[in-house]
Amino acid sequence: MKVLVINSGSSSIKYQLINMENESVLAKGLVERIGIEGSRLEQEVAGEEFEIEEEIADHEVGMELVINTLTDDDKGVISDVDEINAVGHRVVHGGEYFDSSVIVDEDVKEKIKESSNLAPLHNPANLMGVEVCEELIPEAPQVVTFDTAFHQSIPEQAYMYALPYEYYEDYSVRRYGFHGTSHKFVAQRTAEEMGEDIEDLKIITCHLGNGASVAAVKNGKSYDTSMGLTPLEGLMMGTRCGDLDPAAVPFIMEKEDLSPQEMDEVMNNKSGFLGVSGISSDTRDIEEAAEEGNERAQLALDMFAYRVRKYIGSYAAAMNGVDAVVFTAGIGENAIAMREDICADLDYLGIEIDEDKNDVRGETQEISSDGAEVKVFTIPTNEELVIARDTKELVAE
Repeated sequence: MKVLVINSGSSSIKYQLINMENESVLAKGLVERIGIEGSRLEQEVAGEEFEIEEEIADHEVGMELVINTLTDDDKGVISDVDEINAVGHRVVHGGEYFDSSVIVDEDVKEKIKESSNLAPLHNPANLMGVEVCEELIPEAPQVVTFDTAFHQSIPEQAYMYALPYEYYEDYSVRRYGFHGTSHKFVAQRTAEEMGEDIEDLKIITCHLGNGASVAAVKNGKSYDTSMGLTPLEGLMMGTRCGDLDPAAVPFIMEKEDLSPQEMDEVMNNKSGFLGVSGISSDTRDIEEAAEEGNERAQLALDMFAYRVRKYIGSYAAAMNGVDAVVFTAGIGENAIAMREDICADLDYLGIEIDEDKNDVRGETQEISSDGAEVKVFTIPTNEELVIARDTKELVAE
């Protein structure tokens, strides 16, 4: 079975074609700047990359280009679109409707639309990708996997906010959590690396990238997570502020004469690493500046490490213990010094990392000290593979 995995954004389409017989990636690519000058497709096959630059007016044109490229006589990997047996899509928000991946039908599409008020920048674009693929690959079943689904197991006392209850009843205001596909994948891989049944483990998963979140995975299910109603809550991130006193919002709005939309822009796109450092949202730039003595850059790094450390401690308390901690995503997989800083002063929990083992980037490896009570791992995430596996399982039923 060949599964095409699609992540459709507002102006982009990420894709992978995966052979599920051996879970090998036949091709992967990106269509970007859809509807914008300078649009192009980049595709990689067997380690070789190439680029096509042409006008891509909308997502339908973009998907047609993807299919034409995948079936191209010279650069393609399949001879005909009929070789695509199913399509799996990433959808950001499933609200309270979905706790697992599902085959698309009209009811599913309607519920994705209803959840768009909770993810207005993402769900409409995700749904657009589904509808375009339905049109262009009509014989292939369409499956959707939700970022929020894994976290639907979180207990009520963890997902509810202490607001008037009618806001939950009327507007579904609650914690949903995101990066669920990534947290699920690395937790399962951690259990495999330990040779243990995931249902017997308490794992803290740290998805640390430009967007960042931590999750408590207890007995194979999400028990709590740092992101909330939106991805803004929790850790500070590349440009997101993360946790803050809610009273700071109206205070700043009044002082700066900002509208709600302008304040939302500040918190989502001008804060985090960028806001504190004043340099960049990329930790690599900030680390370089910190090494040169920039105090605000160092402060941003210290704040991030401190906040991740706090979440690890709180989730160990929430689960009454922890067996493993795992780092994934861009920062988690590659920032050696950041992992060391995060794990500092967690020895009381049995968390200690080995300096030599920790000298690794982008690989699956245990980095905990020999004899440490809690195992610590770096594991590259693979959300596309989770979507492909779910798609295969559903289609085969």
